[in-house]
Amino acid sequence: MHIASHYSGDQFEHCLSVIRQAATEILSLLKVHGVEAQDPRGFLQQLEQARLNLGGWANVARRLNLNDAEISDFTLQLRHLQQVVPVYERGQAVNDNQLIAALRFVAALEFVRQKQPRLKFTSLPGEDGSVHQDQAQRQMRAITLTLKALITQAFSDATRLNDSLKLQFGADSVRRWLANSDAGDILSGMLFSDLALLIVDKKAFARHYSPLFNAAAALTFLAEQRVTLHAFLEDCRVMRNAILAQRPLTTTEMVLLNNYLHQITGPVQRAFEQGRTRVNPTAFLAVDSNELSHYWENARHKDNALGGDSQPVRENIEPPKKQQIRSPEDRDQMISTVLWGAVGVVMLGMAFASLWMFSNVTPAESTAQASVAQVDAPEREIPSPREKLANMGISWDINSLRSAIDRNDTRVTTLFLQGGMTWQLAWTEQAQSFRYDDVLELLLRYRLQMDELKPCRRFINTLSHAMGNGESLTAVRKAYLQAFCATPAVVERQRYNVEQAKRRAAATADTQNKKWLTIQSAIYSAIK
Repeated sequence: MHIASHYSGDQFEHCLSVIRQAATEILSLLKVHGVEAQDPRGFLQQLEQARLNLGGWANVARRLNLNDAEISDFTLQLRHLQQVVPVYERGQAVNDNQLIAALRFVAALEFVRQKQPRLKFTSLPGEDGSVHQDQAQRQMRAITLTLKALITQAFSDATRLNDSLKLQFGADSVRRWLANSDAGDILSGMLFSDLALLIVDKKAFARHYSPLFNAAAALTFLAEQRVTLHAFLEDCRVMRNAILAQRPLTTTEMVLLNNYLHQITGPVQRAFEQGRTRVNPTAFLAVDSNELSHYWENARHKDNALGGDSQPVRENIEPPKKQQIRSPEDRDQMISTVLWGAVGVVMLGMAFASLWMFSNVTPAESTAQASVAQVDAPEREIPSPREKLANMGISWDINSLRSAIDRNDTRVTTLFLQGGMTWQLAWTEQAQSFRYDDVLELLLRYRLQMDELKPCRRFINTLSHAMGNGESLTAVRKAYLQAFCATPAVVERQRYNVEQAKRRAAATADTQNKKWLTIQSAIYSAIK
């Protein structure tokens, strides 16, 4: 254990060295001179200064040759590293989450260096030999086969699995996977992102896989184990694509993959040793070079047949849409639409009648009117919000909207909302902490597009912990509570929380209990 901890400390020190060197070059490129970012906190502060100097994150991204989503991901990785390692002194113990956060940010820095050739900082000390590359390929194979084995174990037979996939993805997808798979093994014909989705889907994870992972102290990098698993598997998808493209993994990627292997397969291995599962991840690592080469050649062929695994791992399975039974409200809406359509037809008839009445004008008048018509020709159609986003290089997906909210980008957020995209209350957590009131007030104006089901339990819990850490119940936070949580069920639950806090404070009148009572009472006052 001491040796492993020492190794983690060395790796973390190497990461900090890369970050310092990269920070100096990036800040110089952004025209921030005369300062040195000795730690992630300092780097983040100087990036914020660069944003102010250049007039926004869009200009920072342009200097680094990044698009909107890429600069958002870069800053989020840095913020997370700064949160998990607020202060660091040389030689102090480093846990797994801190090392992973540092490695993920170094990987983000390497991506920026790839996009901006003027950056020349060095990466982690090299481990790019063929032996290390083979080991990385074994580890990625083991992760993939572990996912397949877990999915197979969750279903009693192939027929039940195929039927379930038809309901979840549709018959067309199942036919495509079967055509690309080995006999009797539909999972072998699926992309890695599809396998990962079958594990991290909220319903599937709760039903089949959470007992395996909840019993171990792993996957605690983010707020939930399922969310952490999703993030790690998305990184694995990117590295797996590199292996399929026969691009050697960087040292950062290989060290990160090694950590992901332990985080993902470790709980399953423990469950196997305790007899709670038949899946043995260690067995998937035992493969000779010939078999390993054959595996990746076969995987490369299947990946090409499906067009490549270019899309990120989705968070939840979205079944094919079925025709919905119209409710009375829908029928009323349809009748209203038909009536307004009839009014439109009448108006068009009146317009054509007017044209006929004035059709006998003199040739001179006709020529004059034609000239006026040419002068007053309608302008080119204004692009839609989606088209504007596409012209900005921003994809129409929830991740791009979340990124815009996280960086207080009201322009991009407005286009998404005007285009009709829905949003969720959970996406505002970071903006609430950073007091990004502009984007938060904008979202409130589109509150009818907030479609998260039962969002208040999480929102109030997150708010309570934030207030416990010194944040205040701002006017914007009160507005959100009143807009989304002032329902009888939520008010009653919060009243119960206040009563419980009062009992704890009466039983043990310490500072913490009094503080918690004050927090719960303030939230209750805002929604009752």
